[in-house]
Amino acid sequence: MSASGGTKAIVAALGANLAIAVAKFVAFLFSGSSSMLAESVHSVADSGNQGLLLLGGKKAKREATPQHPFGYGRERYIYAFLVSIVLFSVGGMFAVYEGYEKIKHPHEIEAWYWPVGVLVFAIIAEGFSFRTAIKESNETRGSLSWREFIRRAKAPELPVVLLEDFGALIGLVLALAGVGLALATGDGVWDGIGTLCIGVLLIVIAIVLAAETKSLLLGEAAGADQVEKIKAAVVDGDTVTGVIHMRTLHLGPEELLVAAKIAVQHDDTATEVANAINAAENRIRAAVPIARVIYLEPDIYSEAAAAAGTNPGKAPGGAPDGTDTPDGTDGTDNGTPDTPTNSGH
Repeated sequence: MSASGGTKAIVAALGANLAIAVAKFVAFLFSGSSSMLAESVHSVADSGNQGLLLLGGKKAKREATPQHPFGYGRERYIYAFLVSIVLFSVGGMFAVYEGYEKIKHPHEIEAWYWPVGVLVFAIIAEGFSFRTAIKESNETRGSLSWREFIRRAKAPELPVVLLEDFGALIGLVLALAGVGLALATGDGVWDGIGTLCIGVLLIVIAIVLAAETKSLLLGEAAGADQVEKIKAAVVDGDTVTGVIHMRTLHLGPEELLVAAKIAVQHDDTATEVANAINAAENRIRAAVPIARVIYLEPDIYSEAAAAAGTNPGKAPGGAPDGTDTPDGTDGTDNGTPDTPTNSGH
């Protein structure tokens, strides 16, 4: 995902949420609708979330330091995780509490045209923000389904905005339904039920965001297609004859670390090996531009070890995304070239 695409979606969502928050607060003051109050707090929380995403993107651009030699790319994941916490606590839990209070102590909605008008305006504004997020996501989503895109995206901004906008639209429909039923029946309990449903929805979305962002914080490997490109780029068929084992790790959405043990001929000179490693690094960066930190360790290929084992360069069952275990069933490296795997995220 390009940083510009994510920023455009964040700015569109921020503008929409600020305008909606003001309108909802005004509607709440004139109508006393708890759905409007919950939705107001939801929009304020969403505005803060977009601010966190923008702040995280800015901090992630800082240069590497001796204390943080691999840079600050993962700050984008940290701020995205904070978004899920804010959405859960400020948005979801507040709405659940407000809905419970309104069900327990219902009262009629006054000046019904305020909440109805604001909700219609909010649906239009959120629809514009959601459309922008979809458009930006489609530029990088490719053939992935929306579920796969949210699960596999290494940049957190677009999945966060997509889920927030989707939740906001569903929440607005629930709020409109709650207000409508309360007006039609004269029973304010329906307004509280709508608010309670909004809270449950926000909590579910917050949990999904937290789970996906947690995986990124722990450190994810490159995608299967990128792993195959890297392995193909390493081998030159002359000095570098194979990949014994390899590890990849995202240092940030647009920065990948590659560490591999490569097989070389036993009679190659140190100069030949060094030149082959430099050439392999250049090929890797050409094939996968985000592979910016590369460590290649040469080792001697052993035909005897290769003939004696059953592809010990791969963990039992096949570890995904190039995260193969060292060769040998005892966890030791016997210099046997790795066989490329083709597994998913």
